[in-house]
Amino acid sequence: MSKAGVITMSLLKNLFGPKQPNPNQALRPLYLMVIAKGRELHWYENGQVPDTLDGRFDMISSILALVLLRMESFPELAQEAAWLTEIFVEDMDAQMREAGIGDVVIAKDMGKVMGVLGGRLGAFRGAFDDKKTLKDAIKRNIYGGEKVDKDALAHVAKAFTAYWKQLNKSSAKQLMAGQLA
Repeated sequence: MSKAGVITMSLLKNLFGPKQPNPNQALRPLYLMVIAKGRELHWYENGQVPDTLDGRFDMISSILALVLLRMESFPELAQEAAWLTEIFVEDMDAQMREAGIGDVVIAKDMGKVMGVLGGRLGAFRGAFDDKKTLKDAIKRNIYGGEKVDKDALAHVAKAFTAYWKQLNKSSAKQLMAGQLA
């Protein structure tokens, strides 16, 4: 069969053949766990994280960074970590579109979203080894470097540490199911 024939057959198969399941759908329970954790009221009440779109983004992307850092300890979850990141990007894209942001701006903003997530991965990697390092990472990544009440900061640091410990007790199978140990 010619190259054009192969392309035509492939196109027809995609259009009329059986729908292939999206492999990242297995990560939905884990992503929903991340979202639920990032929306817990204590972050916004006791932790005084601004209850705004930006504040919620900061919490959810920080929680996601912690989950991705835990997934790094399971080499067999490398592909799943990439898929989880894809789900996050798709969700942020959909949220921006729902807010009425246009394609040109979204394309630029998605680059920023990925940069923010990468920055949080770097900020929280190893941050739990030292309380001051953790608090500095939280100040920069959750509060945007703004002055924050010491009790609010202590609350977020304590809650992050507790969550990190739960993540570290969780197996790869538990993570994939969106469950913690």
